[in-house]
Amino acid sequence: MTTRLSGATPATVSEKRVIGNVLRGSIGNLVEWYDWYAYAAFTTYFAKSFFPTSDTTAAFLGSAAVFAVGFLMRPLGGWMLGRFADRFGRRRALVLSVTLMAGGSLLIAVTPSYHTIGIAAPILLLTARLIQGLSVGGEYSTSATYLSEVATPGKRGFYSSFQYVTLYGGQLLALGLQLILQALLTEQQLTSWGWRIAFGVGTVAALTVMWLRRGMDESESFRREAGDTKGERGTLRTLAKYPKEIALVVGLTLGGTVGFYTFATYSQKFLENTAHIPRRQVTIVLFCAILVAAFLQPVFGRLSDRIGRRPLLLFFGIGGTLLTVPLMTVMGSTRNPVGAFFLVLAGLVIVAGYTSINAIVKAELFPTKIRALGVGLPYALTVAIFGGTAELIAQALKSAGRETVFFWYVAGCVLVSLIVYGTMRETSKTSELETRKADRH
Repeated sequence: MTTRLSGATPATVSEKRVIGNVLRGSIGNLVEWYDWYAYAAFTTYFAKSFFPTSDTTAAFLGSAAVFAVGFLMRPLGGWMLGRFADRFGRRRALVLSVTLMAGGSLLIAVTPSYHTIGIAAPILLLTARLIQGLSVGGEYSTSATYLSEVATPGKRGFYSSFQYVTLYGGQLLALGLQLILQALLTEQQLTSWGWRIAFGVGTVAALTVMWLRRGMDESESFRREAGDTKGERGTLRTLAKYPKEIALVVGLTLGGTVGFYTFATYSQKFLENTAHIPRRQVTIVLFCAILVAAFLQPVFGRLSDRIGRRPLLLFFGIGGTLLTVPLMTVMGSTRNPVGAFFLVLAGLVIVAGYTSINAIVKAELFPTKIRALGVGLPYALTVAIFGGTAELIAQALKSAGRETVFFWYVAGCVLVSLIVYGTMRETSKTSELETRKADRH
């Protein structure tokens, strides 16, 4: 063993350790987001099981409402698990979050339809989404914090970008399973019971990750400050000392979350219900576009390590403000799946200016003792208010015959964030992640 390691430098060993930590942290994030997005991917199949109606848009509206309500738990999850992570460690919080996700997925998988148990069916569906919302609210803040803290200085943008690689990966797994089930089962079988397979798979995967995460290393940043007084860590009183940073997280997130959920999730229903592209073709279009977007995340993240975070945020802000309305307008009238692919991809490329670095930018704003809560709570509140309601607003405006108003709404949200990007400082130059290390020497 000594001979094999004798040629390894401390830097090489350290880098391998970083890669291992990132991989262990990311795989759980992937499964969490698979479970979360399985709901969005399979809505078209189970909507009428829980909300029986002859109007497809009305059924989608009901399931979209539950999707939005699930987001209301994310601030609570961001607070509870963010506080837990700041006080007791990132690893323990990540184990807890994936355990909650497993419970929510299992509940959806086994809940009978409305025709079997009546009003109890949508109530149980809502309960499951509330549990999953709690889980995802805590998962984002803790995984963003963990990946940022374990990353190598100078490569934090690159390594933290894997949060959205695995987030997109979770969505790809959901869409990939959907494609497989579409090939193996008939439309009637998928609508009747086949969609439950997706949530069963999610339950097993989440339980597996729960076991794997128990063996993760704790973040070195947390370990160094573990001896500090716990009363000063992870509290709202401590968080209140950072009002400017809280406002920045809200401003950073607003346009990004609306743009992301518009192109990454709502576009599936939009292409099917407005562009009238066949369901299976829509699934393939979205799968391919998201696959490309996933590969772009580390490219953009590494670029931010070289040129800074603000240029990428400005790229998203300007592109999202000017191009959302044209992209959505053309997308709604296209009947060509290839054209639809490039339109969705264009939107996701623009959004990558935000998604690839949003975790590291927020983590750089807060010190270790309040980082998970500082990143998680204001982010989750903003996502709950704007991201979680994006699809609901879109469906409601479509039902009212004013669908194009939604395009302007998305562009307006991005414009608000653009103003923030244009006035904020470059966080990579004043990073709390690096400042803390400097202060200790």
